[in-house]
Amino acid sequence: MTRYIIKRLLLVIPIVLGVTVIVFCIINAIPGNPGRRMLGPMASQAQVDLLNEQLGYTLPFFQRLWNYLVDVVTFNFGTSYQDGTLVMHKIMLNFPYTLKLAVLQTLGYSVIGIGLGVFSAVKQYSIGDNIIRVISIALAAFPGFWVYMIAMLVFSLYLGWLPPSGVDGWTSYIMPVGCAAILSASSLQRLTRTTMLEAIRQDYVRTARAKGCSNETVIWRHAFMNAMLPILNQIGINFGYLLGGTVIAESIFGMPGLGTVIINAVNAKDVPVVMACTIFLAAIFSVLVVLLDLLSALADPRVKAKLVK
Repeated sequence: MTRYIIKRLLLVIPIVLGVTVIVFCIINAIPGNPGRRMLGPMASQAQVDLLNEQLGYTLPFFQRLWNYLVDVVTFNFGTSYQDGTLVMHKIMLNFPYTLKLAVLQTLGYSVIGIGLGVFSAVKQYSIGDNIIRVISIALAAFPGFWVYMIAMLVFSLYLGWLPPSGVDGWTSYIMPVGCAAILSASSLQRLTRTTMLEAIRQDYVRTARAKGCSNETVIWRHAFMNAMLPILNQIGINFGYLLGGTVIAESIFGMPGLGTVIINAVNAKDVPVVMACTIFLAAIFSVLVVLLDLLSALADPRVKAKLVK
């Protein structure tokens, strides 16, 4: 098992380097240059050229790419073009907001999705099951930003119950967390329902019922414990997506975080910030996938046997 863990962690390195090359090519394909964006339209071309030269932007593309890869390997992510601050300092300053938002969203949609999924499986084809399935499919078709905007209009502008933007306390997280939880819960509910229906029909569930186990014990201890492996993987993967997908929530609700930092950096063509944020999130997601594999092995010996081969 230790050998497998080391092998998977080593695979993170080429994945991160590959993401680095792809994003570097994309960000450099965006029209404009950092010198003009930093100095503004009133600056002379000579001033812009001088600043671009100081930033190393006038070097050939492949030389800039090679220089950046060398810096990444040595964990030197440089300074921001916008304010001159260390890029890692900016990431560490804003990442806690993104992490808190992603964790709260994950907890919210996990409780809702698993609870409704188990209910739908236990009460299959009932009125409640049909209503939940219709709502789940409808929510899956709604654009995320549309739900965010409707929530802001209703709860902030019309009712005045919640702050429309910023981070002024725990109430500022209710709308972004609630909207994301409801949207993400629809897919988790369908997955939970499917896996639970498959588990409920297994022989060990019928055996547990025959031995006189209570319905709650049969559902949660026997059926759910054996159905939770794909559910656990889905939650983990979605958590990684939420870390990188908080851009919409942070932009609409005016919250600080990596999403806001990335958008501002792209607009300013602040290459060091965009690259460092992307590499940071890619590394976290890659490590998260390895952890999910390990959790799967711990939860199911059959998975462990396949991994250690």
